[in-house]
Amino acid sequence: MLISTVAIGQTAEQKEIIDDAKKAKTAFAETDPGITKLFASAEGYVIFPNVGKGAYVVGGAAGNGVVYENGNLVGMAKLRQVDIGLQVGGQAFRQVIFFKSEAALNRFKGGNFELAGNASAVVLEQGKAASIEFRDDVAVVTMPKAGAMVEISVGGQKFEYEDLN
Repeated sequence: MLISTVAIGQTAEQKEIIDDAKKAKTAFAETDPGITKLFASAEGYVIFPNVGKGAYVVGGAAGNGVVYENGNLVGMAKLRQVDIGLQVGGQAFRQVIFFKSEAALNRFKGGNFELAGNASAVVLEQGKAASIEFRDDVAVVTMPKAGAMVEISVGGQKFEYEDLN
């Protein structure tokens, strides 16, 4: 008898994204163990384990992620980004967005959440977790996976949220 590893209510694609998010969380912690404090203290966070970005003047990025509230899996998310400006190349990266307050997490879960073009992200390296700052109770951390990209661009990221209940 074949037993499925997909939890009730989760598609095979969602299960794969959830597994990748767990690996990404481990990679973040291995790069800088100080980030584990943020994972533990945040009201919630969303992990995008694989965001792909490419550009030649006009660029875009996309990725799927997993949303946690108080450490518990609550939903799935989609990231979409369009940039216009001087840029060329392609890259893959991981991204985590931390929510310091329930209100910030609820804004994300409410739909139509956007990070403005002036939102800054910390590129995680050893010892960088201590310098992560929250703006409007939101902090963004990225970790390059592969590729090379040169860009001076404006734009923002837009997100969609889907509850798993």
